[in-house]
Amino acid sequence: MEIRISEFVEGAKNAEGLTVIIDVFRAFSVACYAFDGGISRLFDVSEPEDAFTLKEKYKGEIILVGERDEKKISGFDAGNSPTEILQMNLSGKIMMHTTTAGTNGILSAAGATEIVGASLINASATARYIRQASPEMVTLVAMGYRASMSTEEDLLCARYIRDLLTGRNTDIRDEVKNLRFSSGSRFFSPDNLLHSPPSDFFLCTDLNRFDFVIKAGITSEGYAELFKIDV
Repeated sequence: MEIRISEFVEGAKNAEGLTVIIDVFRAFSVACYAFDGGISRLFDVSEPEDAFTLKEKYKGEIILVGERDEKKISGFDAGNSPTEILQMNLSGKIMMHTTTAGTNGILSAAGATEIVGASLINASATARYIRQASPEMVTLVAMGYRASMSTEEDLLCARYIRDLLTGRNTDIRDEVKNLRFSSGSRFFSPDNLLHSPPSDFFLCTDLNRFDFVIKAGITSEGYAELFKIDV
């Protein structure tokens, strides 16, 4: 198994084989909590306008979740915040999700043979899924901050999954805790309390909380539908 680590949207565009799009803060952490909360379907879309369009198309109770500049989009039901997701009744609802980095990474991975989304909270499950699939090529894409700046949490998650795949029993718990003082420090800024509260940091760094992967399938319309797969 060949394993590559790349970054940003360009990395997603050039990804080959089974591709893991990593966004710890916060896209795929939000997706994990949404599935755990009982969401019935989850779509990743590129732009807010796409979410509004899909809301008109699908029957049932629809919620719009996402961010621009880290803040909730006007007209949306929630921002890209696991704290907000945990406060919502999601059972049986359909979720449309758009973010600056993670969802666009999913939609950009056109060359992948298979796409999954990952975070620290389902990293071990993701590695188990990959081992079971046994692909020849794995590309781990760390999306970074706004898909343009390297971040410790996404690269840490990528390295951790790589180590699990190569048989290294790496203990990253201290590194995860220390994210609070580096890229995770923004969750503790008074200016961000309303859209990126401290609880988001702890929810996004609860290492291996979930035993499922998030697999993405690109629809004929160019959106992505995400599926929860227990492993």
